[in-house]
Amino acid sequence: MKALGYALGLPAVLVAAWWVASDGSTNVFLPPLRTIVEAFGDVWFSDTFVSDVVPSLWRLAAGYAIALAAGVVPGFVIGRWAVPRALTGPLLAYFRVLPAPVLIPVLLVAVGIGDATKLIVITVGAVWPILLNTADGVRAADEVGLETAAAYRLPRRTRHLLVLRGASPQIFAGARQALGLSIILMVVSEMLMSTDGLGFTVVQFQRSFAIPQMWSGVLLIGLLGFGLAKLFELVERRALRWHRGHTGQLTERP
Repeated sequence: MKALGYALGLPAVLVAAWWVASDGSTNVFLPPLRTIVEAFGDVWFSDTFVSDVVPSLWRLAAGYAIALAAGVVPGFVIGRWAVPRALTGPLLAYFRVLPAPVLIPVLLVAVGIGDATKLIVITVGAVWPILLNTADGVRAADEVGLETAAAYRLPRRTRHLLVLRGASPQIFAGARQALGLSIILMVVSEMLMSTDGLGFTVVQFQRSFAIPQMWSGVLLIGLLGFGLAKLFELVERRALRWHRGHTGQLTERP
């Protein structure tokens, strides 16, 4: 409960300050928070949730899952063996700095505005933190432990699992970064090439000068990002409990 209080304390103070500061606003582009909250209920507690939020969450989940698979498996191979690492080094150095949104014009021509295009954008942008952190974590594997496992003639599969377990803190660090990138890329791809979804709806509100509704969409995206980050943190804490015990960090973080 104490950790929850810390997590919600500052946001609550900022929301209260926003509510008070904006209460008398007459700026059409910066409406009072009260008006935005009213629009939030009208827009998102309706059929709009099913027609726009659900497709966005599906694209986010699918793109993120593909990025996880496409990052962990090659990252393990690159980190574990020198030859793949040497062969892929220049290629990784190039693609890791290539912004995923740059691919949108090409994908629009080649694939169209369907879900496949948006999944590709999310995956391409989110895969790199996972892949690079996995490779670094695998490279830093405990060689003494691996030699001990080999001396006891443990199966190769078991030794690989030991390596992955040792690299899991860095894998989770990459996955945490990738989650934030996935949310950003989901919204950007929907703003530029979609007929539904959160990003598309926010742009439509902006184009029709429905400013409170537009702000309500921005608020919803922030709430979804916050909720998903906290859910990921919960999964990470449970999955890496052994690691905190190993490093002596058994107490809950504030």
